[in-house]
Amino acid sequence: MQKTKHSVIEDVFALISAGLFVAFGVYLFQSQDLMIGGAAGLALLGTYAVDIDFGLLFFLINLPFYTLAWTQISKRFTINTFISVTTVSVLTEQIPAFVDISHVNPFFAAVFGGILIGVGMLMMFRHSSSLGGVGIMAFYLQQRFNIRAGTFQLTVDSCILLSALFFIAWPLVLISILAAFCLNMVISLNHRPERYFPVQGESESKKANAESNNVDTNHMENHAENSLEQCLDSELRAQNG
Repeated sequence: MQKTKHSVIEDVFALISAGLFVAFGVYLFQSQDLMIGGAAGLALLGTYAVDIDFGLLFFLINLPFYTLAWTQISKRFTINTFISVTTVSVLTEQIPAFVDISHVNPFFAAVFGGILIGVGMLMMFRHSSSLGGVGIMAFYLQQRFNIRAGTFQLTVDSCILLSALFFIAWPLVLISILAAFCLNMVISLNHRPERYFPVQGESESKKANAESNNVDTNHMENHAENSLEQCLDSELRAQNG
């Protein structure tokens, strides 16, 4: 079945909404000194090493990867990812002005924060976007050098969590693994478009076969974006798995 293209307004609204989900999840993590993988994890880890706010550091970490995404993936994906990253960077700095959490159980923060970030990332994937950084590099390495994206992502995330042991207590690292598991479950259980395609009757199947010849050119144009979604799906399944 051919993918339905979203309009610019649909993309912008969805990506800003997704950014709010991710930003609030990160805010919960920060309140309990929890960690996450990917570029967001690198930014959180960096806040312990240098005196820079998460939002600014997250934005700066992603800058070198935009050129890679623009030249190796697609322009639409790069623009949408820029919107997502910018939204998360800005909102994570503004949420404390609207929300004050005096107490939250770290296990609740891990589970709920992981789910929030997972839902946000799922929305980004549906609109040809991502949180950038490590995900972009993983996709490029798989396409260019046949290095499995899931393996690369898992290696980077493992290094981030191990490095976190120098800055936070080991029980919090274990709770962070729980958070990553919840995030991964949201993606792996819901990022399966084939589950939600309606069952076609015989006549509809014949019609689809007749129209398939006209889809080939569109399929080539969308190949990079489709490959990206499959890559992101596989790498997230590999995390903590």
